Amino acid sequence: MKNTYRRLLYCLTAGTLVAGCVSAQPATPAADASLPEASVSAGPAAVLDTTVPGRGMFGGAEIDYTAAIETFRVTPDGGLPPADLVAISYVAAAGAATDERPVLFVFNGGPISASLWLHIGALGPQRVSAPDDLNAPLEQYALVQNPHSPLDAADMVFFDPASTGFSRVIGDGDASQYFSVQTDAAQFVAFAQAWLEKHDREGAPAFILGESYGTHRAAEAAGQIAEAGKLNLEGVFLMGQAVNIVEYSQRKQNILSYIASLPTLAAIAWDLGEVDKGGRSFEDFIAQAQAFGETEYLGALFKGQRISPEELADVAAKLEGYTGIPAAYYIESRLRISKEQFRVELLKDKGLILGRSDGRYTGPIGDGRSDPSSILQQAYSKLFAAYFSETFEDISLTDYKETFSAGPGFDSWDWGAASPFGHFAYAERIDAAFKAYPDFRVFVGTGYHDTMTTVGAASYLIDQSDWPESRVRSANYIGGHMAYSVDGSAQAFGEDIRSWIRGWAEMGEGE
Repeated sequence: MKNTYRRLLYCLTAGTLVAGCVSAQPATPAADASLPEASVSAGPAAVLDTTVPGRGMFGGAEIDYTAAIETFRVTPDGGLPPADLVAISYVAAAGAATDERPVLFVFNGGPISASLWLHIGALGPQRVSAPDDLNAPLEQYALVQNPHSPLDAADMVFFDPASTGFSRVIGDGDASQYFSVQTDAAQFVAFAQAWLEKHDREGAPAFILGESYGTHRAAEAAGQIAEAGKLNLEGVFLMGQAVNIVEYSQRKQNILSYIASLPTLAAIAWDLGEVDKGGRSFEDFIAQAQAFGETEYLGALFKGQRISPEELADVAAKLEGYTGIPAAYYIESRLRISKEQFRVELLKDKGLILGRSDGRYTGPIGDGRSDPSSILQQAYSKLFAAYFSETFEDISLTDYKETFSAGPGFDSWDWGAASPFGHFAYAERIDAAFKAYPDFRVFVGTGYHDTMTTVGAASYLIDQSDWPESRVRSANYIGGHMAYSVDGSAQAFGEDIRSWIRGWAEMGEGE
C-alpha cells in the first residue's frame, strides 16, 4: 500500500529521525517527511571480507572474540533481486562453530537505516558515552570500552539492509522491490540463514533485536521464520516498538493516541521541573499519570462535546498537574495536545523547544521544527567512523551509507494493506513464533523520554496482545529513542538482553 502512510508515521530510525509528526494542532506544523524519489539502481555492490581479533570485558567476563566484516550474496524467495549484504559480526572464541551458543541478530529501523546506532550506541565492544550535561558540545561525547555489551551471552551480527551500510542490490536489480514490510523482512531472513550456514551454526538459538522501524522487521521476520521453520528462533527484542501504530497519527478522533502519550509527557515534564512532584518518586508519578489516562482522561475524551464544563475544567487541571501545560490550553484544545505540540509549548515562555527523539534535550525554538536531541545522532555518526577506522584499518567508509538518503521514505514503502480499511497486523506476526517455538520469548524496551515510540504505546501493545505472560517481559529506561545513550540505561539494557537470552534465569521464572 504505497503513499498511504506518508504522514502517518515518524521516520522510525534511531539515527536519522527525518520525518515529521502529525499534530492535532496544525498551527505549528511538523517538518515535512517527504524525501526525493528513490533510485531503483542499486549501484555496485561492495564485496568485503576481513577479520580482526579482539579482547574485552563484557558482563564481567574477559572474552576473546573475532570481529568480522563479511559479504553474503542472497536471493530471497519470490523473485526478489539478488543482493550482496555486508554485515559486521562479533564471535567469541568459545562460540565458534557450535550450535549451543546463541546468535543475536541486530538492526535499526528507518525505513531504511544501517545498524550503526545500536552498534556504537549500545552493543558493540565500544560505545559512545554521552555527557551528563545535555547541553554539552559534540566534542564532549567520547568512545569508551563497553562492559555492557552482551557478547558474554551471545555472538552478535549487525544486519544492514540493501542500500544501507555496504549492502547493495546487485547490478541492475530493482532495489525498490525490497521497500515493503514483507520483502524487507524476507531479505533479513535469507541473510540470517546464510550467516548461520556459513558458520555451521544452523541449529544455534537465534535471537532478533530490532529498534524502531526495525521492530516491524523483527515481528514480520519472526512470522516468516515460524511459518517456514527456517531457524531455531528463541526470541525477539522490540526496542522502541512501532508495531502497534496507535499514536503516530494524532488525529483529533484518535483519542487513544493521547492516552498512550500521556506517561511520556509526564516523564519529560518531571525531568524538566515543570510539574509539582509532591514528594512522589518518578516511578509513582508516571504510574499515576498512566492510571489517570486509562480512566478519567479516556472517559472525558470519549464523551467529546457531551462533557460538562465542570468535568472539562477538572480534567484539564489534572492534565496540567501531570504535563505542565496550562489547564487553559487543554480547555481550548478539548483536552488534546500532540507530542509535537508539547515539544513546542512546554518551554515556549523560555524560548526553548524539546527534543523529539529525547525530550530531556532542549534548544532554541526557532521555527518550531528542530530537534535538539539530534546531537546524539551526530555523535554516533562521528564516533562510529572513528571506531570503524581503528578496528578495520584497511577498509574505507567512503561507500558506507548510514541511511538510504535518496529514499525510500514513506511514499515509497509498502505497508502491507490495500486500503485504509486494511488490517495492519504487524504485532500479530509474532503470534506464530509463540506457537511454533516453545521457548520463544519477547522483550519490549522503551525510553521514558522518547516522543516517537512511547512507554504508553508499549504498555498498550503488551496488554492487548495474546502473548503468554510468562514469556513476555518489558522495561522502561531513562532516556529517549536511544535510551542507551544514558550510561545507567545502557547497563540496564545490556542486563535485560542477557536475561532475555538466558531465558529469564536471572529474573526468576514467573516474575
